[in-house]
Formats: sequence, structure tokens, C-alpha cells
Amino acid sequence: MSERRPAPTVGQVVLGRRLQELREATGLRRDEAAQILRVTAATVRRMEMAEVALKIPYMQVLLSTYGVPDDEIAVFVSLAEEANQPGWWQRFHDVLPDWFSMHVSLEGAASVIRSYEPHFVPGLLQTEDYARAVLDAGTVGQTRPEEIERHVSLRLARQKLLTREHAPRLWVIMDETVLRRPVSIRGEVMRDQLDRLLEAVENDRITLQIAEFASGPHPGTYAPFALFRFAEPELPDMVYSEYLTGALYLDTRAEVAAHLEVLDHMTARAASAQRTKRLIESRRDDF
Repeated sequence: MSERRPAPTVGQVVLGRRLQELREATGLRRDEAAQILRVTAATVRRMEMAEVALKIPYMQVLLSTYGVPDDEIAVFVSLAEEANQPGWWQRFHDVLPDWFSMHVSLEGAASVIRSYEPHFVPGLLQTEDYARAVLDAGTVGQTRPEEIERHVSLRLARQKLLTREHAPRLWVIMDETVLRRPVSIRGEVMRDQLDRLLEAVENDRITLQIAEFASGPHPGTYAPFALFRFAEPELPDMVYSEYLTGALYLDTRAEVAAHLEVLDHMTARAASAQRTKRLIESRRDDF
């Protein structure tokens, strides 16, 4: 059986889906593919669902069975070897929950990230002190100083994707609550965070909007969620929806369409990017 990993890389997800498509195009069931490999059907399913690392010898046999030419098999194998390399975030395995590992992998590979944040500034835009204050409040269920510092380091490492070449397009809708709820008794923590948001609105790849109290209720008032879109045509849009002790990863057409509709509706009702900047500036003057 292939070795299990805490969370798949996006490359494994893409290649796993491609393996499934090739098998189905050939007309083989999973149990029939499993017989060729002399493994269980569950092993084939785990490879296709990216629940395990891609086993190169198994892949080569399956691709040959599916009628893939040798030169294409060589390319597939090269991609699989690259996809099997541990993600950078796995060095934080001591504090990174399994259910959040996939989120870090997805945001690192996405070309567009759209999210709704009802309580806090999104992690990709948090300052170090703001992140530490949020984590110190126990929002991750761990309050030991060394664990908090590891979480802060992970959060800051995630932010590097915003300054890399071909950075993703980030579009965030935040409830006005985010501006109104101080996370520390130290006023400079919130002031510096608002300065960070004002820097972000000047980035042409980042859009921030505030869902104002005055605009009334909106269809997103349940929990934070994010929608990831990828450049790879093999990988569909995916939605990450968080709850107290875990998260859901949704990729069915109906579920993604529902979240996309909510985001579009909220975008139309939320403050414009220009008004959002003025709201942030006004709130900053309070500190």
C-alpha cells in the first residue's frame, strides 16, 4: 500500500484526477484496474483521490494499460515525482492540523482566491503582532507560547505567495466587525494592522471590500469560507469552509456554484474598494 501523507499536494490532486479520467475512458472499473496491479480497489481509489502519494511503478503499469504512449508516460512520471515532493508547509506538521494542510496547499497553487471573513483579518494579510494576538486568544485551541510562535511563523510564511512572481489574485470581503473588534489592548496592534490593509488596497492584485453593518444581513453570514480557482484545467474550483474543529473541502458543481453566487451577491452589496479604503482610514484614526 502507498504511504499516506497528511494532505495531498495540488499536483497529486491533478494527476489523480487524470488517472481516473484515463481509466474511465478505457472502460475499466476500479476493481479491474486493481486486478492488473494485484492490489485492492481501495488502493486505486486512494491514488485517484490523492489520499496517498502516487506510486510510480503502479502509475506506469496503469498508464500503459490505459494506452498512454511511452513519451507521455515519461512526462506523467516526471510530474508525479515533482508532485510527491513534500510541500514546504509540512515542516510545520507539529502544529498544522491535517484538515488545514490542504488549505495551505490549495492557496499556494491557486490563481484566484476569493474569501469571506466575518471575524478577523484574513491570515494572508495579518501583521505578526495581530496574528499573535488572535492566536493567543485561543482561536486554534492551543495557547502554549511555543505553539503560538510556530503558528505565527506558518502564517507569515504563507504570506510569501502574495509577493512571488505570478502571485494569485486575492479578493476578500470582510464584515465590518473585523474593523470594530480590537484583538489586543495595545492600540498599536490594531493600528499597524489597519496600515497593513491600507498597503494591501494599493496592490493591484488585491481587492478588499467591507460588508457594512448598515447594509443589513447578507447570505454569507454563517462561517468563513474561501473559493480557490486554478490555472490547471484539470482542477475544478474548490471551496474551503471552516468550522470550530475542522473544515470541509467542496468541489461538486452545485456546492461551488452556490458559494460563488453568494460571493457575487456580497460583492455587489459590500462597500466599493474606494469606500473600503476610506472606512479603514477612518477606523485607523480611532487608534
